[in-house]
This record gives sequence, structure tokens and C-alpha cells, in this order.
Amino acid sequence: MSELLNILNTPEFQSKATIKRQLRQLGIVAGDALMVHSSLKSMGWIAGGAQAVVEALIETLTERGTLIMPAQSADNSDPVYWMEPPVPENWHQPIREQLPAFDPYFSGLRGMGKIVECFHRHPMTIRSPHPSHSFIAQGSQAAHWMIEQPIDDSFGKQSPLAKMLQADVKILFIGVGFDSCTALHYAEFVQENRSTSPQGAAILKDGQRIWQTYDCVDMDSDRFPEIAKAFPGEISEGLLGQAKTRLVEMKPLVEFGIDWLSKHRVL
Repeated sequence: MSELLNILNTPEFQSKATIKRQLRQLGIVAGDALMVHSSLKSMGWIAGGAQAVVEALIETLTERGTLIMPAQSADNSDPVYWMEPPVPENWHQPIREQLPAFDPYFSGLRGMGKIVECFHRHPMTIRSPHPSHSFIAQGSQAAHWMIEQPIDDSFGKQSPLAKMLQADVKILFIGVGFDSCTALHYAEFVQENRSTSPQGAAILKDGQRIWQTYDCVDMDSDRFPEIAKAFPGEISEGLLGQAKTRLVEMKPLVEFGIDWLSKHRVL
């Protein structure tokens, strides 16, 4: 959507003040821990765009709270799996040999959206160390939650998600669906019958760039809307800008997801 169409489809002026007021109406307050999944374009035209949204979130939570966003770099992965778009097969090995190593400050994000990209640039934002499945966070728990993320357990029991599940974290979806719910990958990673596939990424090890191979749990976020639909807990709805929002507590949703996946195995 062009900026002109975005303006024409926004019935009233929107700014950081608008977003902060709506966040309070959603029940988000100072001291909250909040994971955000977002689509900026779904919010309509906002003075300041992504920066206004990020500042509104940070100022609402205050330094007592913690703001978290998934910050995945899906292009730092084995090119044999790339489909959107694929690359020629004879490029696969050169990519493995020459793709730059993951750098938490320098490596870009892929398909995460403008709000996440803006939050990544903030000087107080901390990024977890996984080359493909990182998170970014800022606030009172950020350093503790982001400090480690094993390459072969990116969303499992040693991941930032495991630490978040020990706290009262809320998940806010801004104009996106539950297929974006990164927290539900934890439910996949802890399944006893989980399957894995060989994967790889460019990382720094002892100061040297290497191609690290590892086994990655097979994930299927297309099933997450089914989990959300069956979830008996509260999922509150509202608006942020012009975007429809959903707000849910992380721990009960993930615990339900673990049980649901164990009972609905893919054959």
C-alpha cells in the first residue's frame, strides 16, 4: 500500500500519543513484560511511523517492564531449504562458504516488519545470540533473558522462551495472526516425539567465521491458529491504530499448546 492510500484509509490523525492511549485501553501498563508481533501497515498512517510505535511501547512499559520481539534472520540458514525465493543448486555450497557470520548488531532481519527493524536499531536493545532464531529485548529482564540461546535449542528448554515462561509475559498481536506466535514453537521443541532436520548457519567461533551444522526441530506455525482456536483461556481483542489486536498470557497458551500438540500428532 502506498503512503497516500495509507493516509486516505486512516480516518483520524494518529500519533505516539494515540498509540499510548490505546495501549492503556488494552490493559498494558508499566512493569509489564510484553512480546510483540506486528504489522505496521495494518495500523494505518501514524506520525513517526515505526519509531512512534516503538517509543509508545517503551514508554508505556517503562524501564520496569520488558519489551520483546522475535528478530529472526531466516536467510542465515542452509540454502537447500530456501523457497521464497530459491537459489540455483550450484550456489548452495558457495553460500555456505561465504555467507557472513551472524552479528547481533549488524545482521539484518528477514520478514519481521518495520517495527521490529526499528526496535533493533535502538541503542538499548539487546539481541540474543542465535544466528537464525534470535529475539530482541529491552527493559528490566532483557539482559537475563537474551544472554544465551543454544544453536540446536533455539526455542526449547535452554532458550529465552524458557526463561520468559517463568515470568508473567503477555503476547500482543498487532494486525497479525497466531501463525506468527513464536512462543508456541516452545511447545513443538519440548514434544517427546519431535522430529529434526539437518540445518546450518554462519557463525563466529573463537573469532573465526565457520559454517556450523546442527539438527533443528521441525516446526509448523500453520498449526498455531488451530491451537489458539481451541485455547480455553482468555484472548482479549482491541485496536492499536487501525489494526485489530489480540492479547494473551504466554504461559497458559504455551502450556495448552504442549498438551494440544501431544494429542494432535501429525502422522
